[in-house]
Amino acid sequence: MLDALNGLSVGDAVGAEFPVLRRPLADLAAGDLPPGRWEWTDDTEMACSVAAELLEYGAIDQDRLVAAFAERIDQRRDYGFMTVDSLGRIRRGMPWREVATAAFGGQGSCGNGAAMRVAPLGAYFAGDPEKAAAQAILSAQVTHAHPEGVIGAVAVALAAAEAARARLTGIRPAPQQFLDTVLDRLDGGETTRLIHRARALLGASAEQAAHELGNGVAVTAQDTVPFALWTAATHLGDYRAAVATCISVGGDTDTTAAITGGIVATFTAGPPPSWLTTREALPAWVEQARQRQHTPATPSRLRRWLSRS
Repeated sequence: MLDALNGLSVGDAVGAEFPVLRRPLADLAAGDLPPGRWEWTDDTEMACSVAAELLEYGAIDQDRLVAAFAERIDQRRDYGFMTVDSLGRIRRGMPWREVATAAFGGQGSCGNGAAMRVAPLGAYFAGDPEKAAAQAILSAQVTHAHPEGVIGAVAVALAAAEAARARLTGIRPAPQQFLDTVLDRLDGGETTRLIHRARALLGASAEQAAHELGNGVAVTAQDTVPFALWTAATHLGDYRAAVATCISVGGDTDTTAAITGGIVATFTAGPPPSWLTTREALPAWVEQARQRQHTPATPSRLRRWLSRS
């Protein structure tokens, strides 16, 4: 899970800052990052709260998680206006269910925020994809009441769980197989339809994939998750290439790189060390939660799951 969190946060920081520098993408693909402190955004801050919840308690408690989101929000981290408003109302005592369901005229949010923070959760529940999906739903619902926002989070969690399974078994799945594992457990909807389309686009250029799937510019799960999963499936063994691909197509690059980076780093055992040292340090409370760590699933359960794979 911590590898996923590192991969997510590095992807977030690089996706937020590299495009501004106007450096050649070939530098990034080759691993050349300019020196300095690369700062992460709201994607990482919220993912850290998800990871801390799991480290300390081993499962998502919705009331506790949304309270952590509301307490820890740092508006300098590029939070969207709707998120700032919603978490502010929750912090002032409004029940989160009312806030989440009232968003966007009562439709609930289908934004990419639930998906951007969930890859560490999928990695944590690597031995149990059904539980990964169920826990992803819980983590999403506190801010995203729209089904597409929830499905986007489930898809990313399942992808991270599959990346962890592949790492544990030492067998990298083919890109089609990787996406099939996600699709097998998804309900219908536009996000799911576009992940099916992502599967059909494997082997296409990143530009074509982004043109058909979206690049996050609409800030919805539908417009973000399918391309991020296409990139993760295509570059599962190459973190640098995965992040560079996200940045190459523009759009919401910090979020697509965070989602993709979290998934790919789960398989590669983290981002490149030189990139990790360039990233701004994570909040101290993440390490504090790690020190109080809940005991995860028993080794015997994990062995049984691996024997079935």
